[in-house]
Amino acid sequence: MSEIEWIAAALVLINVALVALRSVWNYPFALVAVSLYAIVFYEARLYSDMLLQGFFLALNLYGWAAWMRARDESGVPVGWMTPRARAAWGGTTVAAWVGWSYMMHRHTDAAAPWIDGAVAMLSITAQWLLARRRVESWFLWILVDLIAIPLFAWRGLYATSAVYVVLLGLSIDGLIQWRRAAAPGRVAA
Repeated sequence: MSEIEWIAAALVLINVALVALRSVWNYPFALVAVSLYAIVFYEARLYSDMLLQGFFLALNLYGWAAWMRARDESGVPVGWMTPRARAAWGGTTVAAWVGWSYMMHRHTDAAAPWIDGAVAMLSITAQWLLARRRVESWFLWILVDLIAIPLFAWRGLYATSAVYVVLLGLSIDGLIQWRRAAAPGRVAA
């Protein structure tokens, strides 16, 4: 465990707590955390998670801008996806996971290409839906946390694994908070 891992872990916790509260100020913490985690995951040979940090960097910039535009007096509004959108996102995520993980398995020395690929592809979908302020993003974050906790512990990233235990609790809280905040019947694509 490195100092960089500990700092990144602390920043992630602050970030997710602010996301659950629907605060746009989560984004500065996220940007620094993903930059540090790119280094941590490279050193652990979790290349899918390392590359994921670059995607998170770009999507956090997008999310920050989108959330700033969407703010109102009660915070950032959130809503549910349509059943059709859920099916499309689900199918796309599974296809991306299989394709990505196969490539990582065949062309790298990744430590856990299929599990790491699942964490990466589910995280991409969850982060995209989070930036679009969809309640379903929290269900995916809960699944990511449940997969990531043992993966990171297995790779000796104990601080990160512990962070994901806390993130699991924060994700459950985020789901509860966003379900309450979502206007009844408010469905968006």
